[in-house]
Amino acid sequence: MTSVGISVEHLTKRFGSVTAVDDLTFDVRPGAVTGFLGPNGSGKTTTLRMLLGLVRPTAGAARVGDQAYTDLERPAQHVGAALEASSFHPGRSGLGHLRTLAPQVGIDDARCHELLELVGLADAKDRRVGGYSMGMRQRLGLAAALLGDPGVIILDEPANGLDPQGIVWLRHLLRSFAAEGRTVLVSSHVLKEVQSTVDDVVIITEGRLVHASPLSGLEELAEQLVVVRTPTPGPLEQAAAERGWQVERDGASLLVRGATGSEVGAAAFAAGIELHQLADRSVELEDVFLRLTSSPDVPAAQQEVA
Repeated sequence: MTSVGISVEHLTKRFGSVTAVDDLTFDVRPGAVTGFLGPNGSGKTTTLRMLLGLVRPTAGAARVGDQAYTDLERPAQHVGAALEASSFHPGRSGLGHLRTLAPQVGIDDARCHELLELVGLADAKDRRVGGYSMGMRQRLGLAAALLGDPGVIILDEPANGLDPQGIVWLRHLLRSFAAEGRTVLVSSHVLKEVQSTVDDVVIITEGRLVHASPLSGLEELAEQLVVVRTPTPGPLEQAAAERGWQVERDGASLLVRGATGSEVGAAAFAAGIELHQLADRSVELEDVFLRLTSSPDVPAAQQEVA
């Protein structure tokens, strides 16, 4: 197993008049789990399909190391990918599915049994896949991706269908892959689903990059908010503008960014503004994610993934 990174450079894909991926550039490093995040329909799966040679880009390139996936010799020994959990023959058993793929990958029967044990399907190996639950199919897809013991692992929404125990299992497994020096790229439309797993994040919306950084870089955007209620919001908004604070209305409340509760309280007192509520509130990472993906025209915090 040799681990290399992934590079996506000015990748673009148009389907007629629709631009699914728009001049997308980011890197994925070995030895880390990278979360590839964005709302449903943001272009994540199309990007992964271009990376794996399943869709031809309109422009740009996606590479594993310094090669396109289609140029790799025995690609399954370099890259393991699971893009959907439904591409199985329902009449085959779990073991039968892996045995069908084994000659293409160049592995023996023992490896099939080993992987079914790894993903928790040893007891269901002889059952037909048509009777598997969604979570079991996810596990089988992961086993198939790992057949060639690849250094690069690409998974599209791998937590779909897993129960809470399964999600914890998946988290530990992905972390172990990264600890071995592998490159792990995991897509999701829910940040909370991968927040405890990933080292780096790449966030896109409408096919465009809006943020790429270590997870700590995203955490830095989760600034404190001050929640204020006042019968006279206009004067408070003016006082905030004079001090360079950002203010937005949230129902009957004002949300103030760039200041502490004590600073807002002092400004209100100095201006003679009556307050009915004044409270500090932490912004969750999910709120940052939603803010980044809700408006693609907002200037992006585009830091390179270290």
